[in-house]
Amino acid sequence: MKGFILSVRKVKNEDSIAMVLTARDVRVYYRFFGARHSILQLGNLIDFEVEGEDGRFLPRLRSLSHIGFPWLFDKNRLLVWHNFIRLFEPHLKEAEEIDSFYYDLLLSAAKKWEKQNPKRIICESYIRLLEYEGRLSPEKHCYICEQPIAEEIALMQAFKPAHPSCIYSSALPTKKVLDFFQTKKTLNMEDHEVDYLFNIVIKGL
Repeated sequence: MKGFILSVRKVKNEDSIAMVLTARDVRVYYRFFGARHSILQLGNLIDFEVEGEDGRFLPRLRSLSHIGFPWLFDKNRLLVWHNFIRLFEPHLKEAEEIDSFYYDLLLSAAKKWEKQNPKRIICESYIRLLEYEGRLSPEKHCYICEQPIAEEIALMQAFKPAHPSCIYSSALPTKKVLDFFQTKKTLNMEDHEVDYLFNIVIKGL
């Protein structure tokens, strides 16, 4: 079984508890002496087996192996990856059985992480997530005052549109944002505009 580690915390002695996202579920596992294993780290993609699924205690991870990516040795890219991965633990912690969308989303991002701007990958991944969850609001009306938005648009969490004056925020060109909502690509956006989007995403999914 393969999965991404969404969180790790140490418990008694050197044991650890990890939340792992696979293509079919999100589950918490116990790992004896997990603190000794460098594989058991936030954001890693692991191949593993499970034992002890009898319901009396947390199931346990065993036979772990790490599926690596070339960018893991780039500290800057790794830091951004960790910041991205951290968003999924609170977002999915109440979930159990899920379809493969979230796993596939992270796997697709990880495969592109070395050659593309990670912030752009995150923004493009997030817009796909919003659409998948039915939370995308590609409208030209302000979420606050419900009046039409003209040439400049501000965005709230979940990329909800608003007038810059309604949320006391800087703005982006409305046309660029609506194009982004439609294409799910940041190709037509400048780096500072991507930074604007990224700073919204990183506050929480």
